[in-house]
Amino acid sequence: MDRLDPNTEHHPVVVAHQARRAADLQLRIADAITAFAGSMQFVYIHAVVFALWMLFVESDPWPKLTLVVSLEAIFLSTFVMIGQNRQASFQQAKADHDFVAQEQELKANTELTRAVHTLTADIHRQIVTGSVPTAPDQ
Repeated sequence: MDRLDPNTEHHPVVVAHQARRAADLQLRIADAITAFAGSMQFVYIHAVVFALWMLFVESDPWPKLTLVVSLEAIFLSTFVMIGQNRQASFQQAKADHDFVAQEQELKANTELTRAVHTLTADIHRQIVTGSVPTAPDQ
């Protein structure tokens, strides 16, 4: 995962996720491998290495090349799954955070709506009946 821009405000889950990943050596290694394996540099290096291998190293490169490419595919697919699991975990944490924030906002809005209703009823009562409501603690 890329470093966060310190000049930009980030979602709290993003900050926590980044800190957790930065603290774990295995996750940092997996992130570095995944970032490299998903780059064009990775493609270019493999194209050159495989071409050189087929031309200069082996007279019949297909059995070993097939083995190497298959093993590499196994490992790369594992890193893809690690990335997908990481993304799913991140999305769940963000969804949980957003749910809590929305519930708090709903509760605050409900309390404000009740307060507005009470004030509106008091104002209406004052205008219609001319009576002034007494404070609840009197």
